[in-house]
Amino acid sequence: MNRVHLMVLWHMHQPQYRDPATGQYVLPWTRLHALKDYWGMVRVLEEFPRVHATFNVVPSLGVQLEEYASGHFDEPWFATAFRPAKELTPDDKSEILTRAFQLNYDHLLARWPRFIELHQWVCAQGNERALQSLGERDWRDLQLLSQLAWMDEEYLASDPVVSRLARLGTDYTEQDKQDLRAKQIELLGRVLPEYRRAASTGQVEISATPFYHPILPLLCDSDIARMSNPGTPLPFPAFRHPEDAREQLVRARRYHERVFGRAPDGLWPSEGSVSEQALTIAAELGFKWFASDEGVLGHTLRAGFGRDAAGVPSNADKLYSPLRVLVGGRQIVGFFRDHYLSDLVGFVYSRMNAGAAAEDLHNRIRAIGERVQIGRPLTVSLILDGENAWEYYAGNGREFLRQFYRRIDNDPDIRALTASEAVAAAGEIPTNDGIFPASWINANFDVWIGSGEDVLAWEHLRRARDFYSQQAEYAAKGFPRAPTPEQLATSYEALLGAEGSDWCWWYGPEHSSANDAEFDAFYRKLLTEVYLALGAEAPDVLAEPIKRQPERALVLPPSSYLNVKVDGRESTYFEWMGAGLYSADRRSSSMHGRLLLLHELRYGFDDKRFHLRVDVFAEALAELRDAEFRITLRAEHELRVVVHLEDGRVSGYLVESGDLCLLGPDEVVKVACDKILEVSVAKEMFILGTRKSFSLGVAIWEGGLPVDLLPAEGLLEVQLGEEHFGWAVN
Repeated sequence: MNRVHLMVLWHMHQPQYRDPATGQYVLPWTRLHALKDYWGMVRVLEEFPRVHATFNVVPSLGVQLEEYASGHFDEPWFATAFRPAKELTPDDKSEILTRAFQLNYDHLLARWPRFIELHQWVCAQGNERALQSLGERDWRDLQLLSQLAWMDEEYLASDPVVSRLARLGTDYTEQDKQDLRAKQIELLGRVLPEYRRAASTGQVEISATPFYHPILPLLCDSDIARMSNPGTPLPFPAFRHPEDAREQLVRARRYHERVFGRAPDGLWPSEGSVSEQALTIAAELGFKWFASDEGVLGHTLRAGFGRDAAGVPSNADKLYSPLRVLVGGRQIVGFFRDHYLSDLVGFVYSRMNAGAAAEDLHNRIRAIGERVQIGRPLTVSLILDGENAWEYYAGNGREFLRQFYRRIDNDPDIRALTASEAVAAAGEIPTNDGIFPASWINANFDVWIGSGEDVLAWEHLRRARDFYSQQAEYAAKGFPRAPTPEQLATSYEALLGAEGSDWCWWYGPEHSSANDAEFDAFYRKLLTEVYLALGAEAPDVLAEPIKRQPERALVLPPSSYLNVKVDGRESTYFEWMGAGLYSADRRSSSMHGRLLLLHELRYGFDDKRFHLRVDVFAEALAELRDAEFRITLRAEHELRVVVHLEDGRVSGYLVESGDLCLLGPDEVVKVACDKILEVSVAKEMFILGTRKSFSLGVAIWEGGLPVDLLPAEGLLEVQLGEEHFGWAVN
């Protein structure tokens, strides 16, 4: 086979959560991911010395990690989580109920029965009643478990303090809390030194992103968005400040030189966003390589990368090669991520056994080497978040990474190289004049400037930037009462922070989270600080939210018993009336790219059977060819119904219960699929014992891989009992 050079780039990033006016961290995600992800992602590579990788560290993340490592930081959630339980105020308790359960249920929360117990109690009681009913023991356990859940796998297994508390699981003391508090501060201090140590060995290369993670092409000229999408809404007049783009890059290089001992050679421009103007600035400042996405490459070269059944793309010779890009009389080498492989890691392999997932990825990379012959090494770029995907994996993804790295380490035909090593080993690199302006998402900039909310955010930013420019000009001309250099510096810092891409990530229809209102408020606070630092009042409009309140999952219990004819159609208007409903807002992921096929679930009972209806987005059902629904019903034992589809119709199904597989189970399970999927399961198939509920989940698999599931965050609890229009319970 052709030799494969595998360039893995893990992108480490959190927004700047530190309020410039108060110094407080408004959200805790930098600290929590530092404890769960950043250190361990580098550390695990030590076990596989032949595996080299690139880690991209955003400077604004690094600055926050430094402050956390010092132990001198102000984060309200950290203070509340470790406050003595008897001193908790009603506001403290309300914050605990808000923050403690903002984590993956199956893989983080459910490790501890006590955490499950507290979660179920709060869900059953509601926050208001829970505030009154939980005792000091409950609050203490909830405080500590909410922090313990975010600890790295190695800490949970072997750190003396963390592993002891993990084994204990309940009945924590105030001293236990203080032990974990001190341990967290100690562990936060390990992160950046681990990166510098790994880089000094040559196994790791550290690349950079513009300091506050802005979309560089839009800073240079917001009108550039029209080149990739002529119909996208834009602010008027345009935002044009290439000097800010340069400053963001200058600060990034300066930061990396101070912290990691040398300026970075490589650039992961925020969200893979590139333009000729942005890359010209990067090349002028000394960056030697950049990375983006295959969509950008495809538009640049006017080539498509459609995949065959094995995932091998057309025009593979172009995708699996670096490209030397000529911009502004200079050159810079580009890597372009294999979107398909990267998304498998980000969104699919978490639903598979770690070994099977690692084997699948390894086999796909080998298939590229076997199928693509170009007379020189192939460079396959695997680029994705180094943090957000792992909580969807069992064991925080560490077993998957070990299994994958081990296969690469032992494969003589694949060399895992840093980006700079991959440039040096690539041989003759093709050259192209210019680059298509776009990001990694849909080869345009729509996520950050393509909606009314985005445009409003950019207009607020432009006005603040114009005000700063005016005041800077007054100071330069020596006008009376002009701002001081210190005031200008403070104002400009807030402005650069507001230029970060993270705020517009949450505006518009694409993404939503439990922290939308906080992100919105923080963005407007950064802009407010631009004015306040210069001794001026901020415009009243900055007090008004930009983000419209998103919809959440609509969950309704059954309101009557059902009479269902299993034929794959809504036979009558009344057939599913009174069914329970789970209908999710499918935008609620911090990561972009999750394939959404499932629309909603309806369910209910008659005296002998449980009925389930699965609605798939209409356009998605037409695309499903070789696919299967996997329906999980978990009571005392797990029951799984696997429905095979061919051309949108049921071609067969089977029922798995424990280690048994029931063939031809027509009497106990009935299945039909036409406009909808209908499944009816006999009551005797459920082993309920003394349970008062069972769990339900639905997944779609295609081509041997899981591609979507509902609910996305774990199984839905279906209540039993006549009061829930379910079967009677003991």
